[in-house]
Amino acid sequence: MIKVSGVTKKYPARLAVDNISFEVDRGEIVGFLGPNGAGKTTTMRMLTGYLPMNSGSIEVAGFDVVRQPQEVRRRIGYLPENCPLYPEMRVDEYLRFRAELKGVQASARKAKINEVKEQCGLTEVGKRIIGQLSKGYRQRVGLADSLVHDPDLLVLDEPTVGLDPNQIRQVRALIKQLAERHTILLSTHILQEVEAICERILIIKDGRIVASDTEENLHRKLHACSIIALEVQADKAAVLEHIDGVGGMDVRNINELADGWVWVEVEADSPDMRVELFNLAVAEGWSLRELTERQHSLEDTFVQITQNQDVVQ
Repeated sequence: MIKVSGVTKKYPARLAVDNISFEVDRGEIVGFLGPNGAGKTTTMRMLTGYLPMNSGSIEVAGFDVVRQPQEVRRRIGYLPENCPLYPEMRVDEYLRFRAELKGVQASARKAKINEVKEQCGLTEVGKRIIGQLSKGYRQRVGLADSLVHDPDLLVLDEPTVGLDPNQIRQVRALIKQLAERHTILLSTHILQEVEAICERILIIKDGRIVASDTEENLHRKLHACSIIALEVQADKAAVLEHIDGVGGMDVRNINELADGWVWVEVEADSPDMRVELFNLAVAEGWSLRELTERQHSLEDTFVQITQNQDVVQ
């Protein structure tokens, strides 16, 4: 669906994108991550034809972004971070206008607008003026606009920015639903969205792609140790001393809880070290309330990749 080959974008004062290449297959849901200023938005704007590249090539559904821009745009639905809308227009009026611009046939226009309104939860606000809608509803209007011509590919740049927790959940559920019919490239700083939705992750840093894999494989490549959580009723100093005395384990967090309980998070050579911790608790006479292996979070992996100079392809 997407083929990016050797793409570079230079501004007068900086190199924004540095010879990047990646592919997204049809039907994939890919999270596109990176620190602020890493080149995410520049890449997405080049991909959608809104920004020219200095070198390289981009194809969408087999069409070249430079040589066949109209064919590419017919196949892309783009929701930018700050979605430009006409605040003086009503929702129905705006969607009719956008459908006409995007070449939706007049005979199919009304049905398609009703379909995307239902998909995006806009059925009850079709007669409302866009400027009078909440931020969450305006974001839904932008999403409906990106869907109205039934594109093969959805490019979503920070689709939940500025929304409250309830609105974030609603938009996240909608994206999951859309993933059943569309290829999706999703850029966001909310890593829980990527964990919940995406099948693969691309990470860009300083204009270069530094990781491209599933979340599980990235965890496996980067984290040789396991994280084990232990909760015992004991003296904090004694817990720290005894765990430090066991080979292959390091305490990374320890906190005193109420009623003499201590919670400790341990980095261990393997999850099998839980047996060692259980035996330690028995030997020391500690009451044991929790002993479990915990998965590394996407945040852990993201921070490690973006703070490391090595490329993790």
